[in-house]
Amino acid sequence: MNKKLTLLILFLSILTYAQQPTLFLIGDSTMANKENPDKNPEHGWGQMLPSLLTSGISLQNHATNGRSSKSFIAEGRWNKVMNQLKKGDFVIIQFGHNDQKINDSIRFTNPYTQYRANLERYVTEARLKGAIPILMTSIVRRNFNENGVLVDTHKEYPLVVRMVANDLKVPFVDLQLLSEQLEISYGPENSKKLHLHYKKGDEPYYPEGKDDDTHLSKLGAESIAKLAVTSLKDLKTGLEKYIK
Repeated sequence: MNKKLTLLILFLSILTYAQQPTLFLIGDSTMANKENPDKNPEHGWGQMLPSLLTSGISLQNHATNGRSSKSFIAEGRWNKVMNQLKKGDFVIIQFGHNDQKINDSIRFTNPYTQYRANLERYVTEARLKGAIPILMTSIVRRNFNENGVLVDTHKEYPLVVRMVANDLKVPFVDLQLLSEQLEISYGPENSKKLHLHYKKGDEPYYPEGKDDDTHLSKLGAESIAKLAVTSLKDLKTGLEKYIK
């Protein structure tokens, strides 16, 4: 192969990559990539998406542990995404877990005012770039009462996501509902497998043990990711072309 042909192929490859859409994820720890995935039992559901997408789309997971819709903006994380957004990209937006932390002024947002305004900002600014925003409600916590009933912990926040999605005509995936159905199908005891429950000495990564009903095990993350992409296919935003 001569040098000119090699350079042409390289140029076309770069051009194709530059033109392909990117799926951006913004959110909190339940969606985020985790360090040391081969050793760390905790996984974010966004971490499991690469195996469910085709090579025709790039994925950037900007979801970060502990962030709310407010702190994600304040720390410049949204600007980092905005600086890269182009026409035809997709942005999945999922906040709520940390927005409800009423004793934390850096993260807390009133659901009906600041939280709603932040969601509307993400949607509006993504659209100004020609990207397609997709809103998602937070996944539920494993919170069964003594009667085996799964009790909601997010209160008004998922409702506000639904309101914004309806009012601004934003593609919407109700992960609260889907994860609730998943938890209930496993039941009060087996649903521990979806999260991080280890006795002292059972798991080298948590030598003192772990009881975490918010964050996901690999099984939990894989399960949520599959539920998410199934719903994303049904939205017909164009993203379905890149889902296996």
